[in-house]
Amino acid sequence: MSIFTILLGGDLIRTPRLDAQTAGARVIAADSGIRHADTLDLAPELWVGDFDSVSLAMAASYPEVPRKVFPSGKDKTDGELAIDAALSRGATSLVIAGAFGGPRADHAQLHLALAIRLAEAGVPVLLTSGAQEGVPLLPGRSAFDYEPGTLFSVLGFSDLSGLTVRGARWPLKAVEVPFGSSLTVSNEVTGELSVELGSGRALLLAHPFPDTNAF
Repeated sequence: MSIFTILLGGDLIRTPRLDAQTAGARVIAADSGIRHADTLDLAPELWVGDFDSVSLAMAASYPEVPRKVFPSGKDKTDGELAIDAALSRGATSLVIAGAFGGPRADHAQLHLALAIRLAEAGVPVLLTSGAQEGVPLLPGRSAFDYEPGTLFSVLGFSDLSGLTVRGARWPLKAVEVPFGSSLTVSNEVTGELSVELGSGRALLLAHPFPDTNAF
């Protein structure tokens, strides 16, 4: 397995859990996401984007990292370009760090949808800010290692059919969830969390507990 960490420009905190998730991964930075390289003690092998969010000081701080510069009028976000670069280099699994928050809500929404598309194509994806994690849910059963007390939601990107949630304060058994419903928002892990999905597109968004265990 070839794991790549993609550094995006959203908020990020360093935690022991995130260190374990990025250990041994190859790294590609997208635009201002390069700043997280120092936070996580990672060495990017490539820096891509249109560099419109990169200050002169930031650019001067990483002279050794090869760059692939795109025009500002491109038809993909810097994040998607970085993911494309990772896939072209043989990535079989992705950790997308800095995937939430930041000044662009549209980019954050895109990362959630893109993660689901990649997972459907056979590429496992973890979206993370250190404090929050997002994992696409495919039809079938998925198990998670979150500690009791961890808050989580199942976000539907379509109507969901046959949704079963075990190991949670509010378990569900083979329910139908209309697109846009808040039924699956704000649950809590109580044991071994598993989610089973009959059909539909969804993403589990969790807040690892305790979320203050940062360096």
